[in-house]
Amino acid sequence: MSKAFESIKAGLGEAIAHATSEQHGARVSHFDPVDVKAIRAQVGMSQTKFAASFGISIGTLRHWERGDRQPHGPARVLLTVLSKQPEAVLKALAA
Repeated sequence: MSKAFESIKAGLGEAIAHATSEQHGARVSHFDPVDVKAIRAQVGMSQTKFAASFGISIGTLRHWERGDRQPHGPARVLLTVLSKQPEAVLKALAA
């Protein structure tokens, strides 16, 4: 069998082991929830202004604030930096 097939087969085996809570070699990352509402309050913006300022749809922002969904990827990074260095983010966006 090809190397690609063997790699895919091994990956599927790890996925099945993970899904059934068996011991496996897969690495799983878990992140703490982001309190988007607290971050927005920290910078003192309304939902509308916050969403517009950071290129987030108002619907997405509301889902994050209710806890229905959590931000991922670049949005999570932006919110993390915003929570720790709000002045730097706001200054960079104003330039």
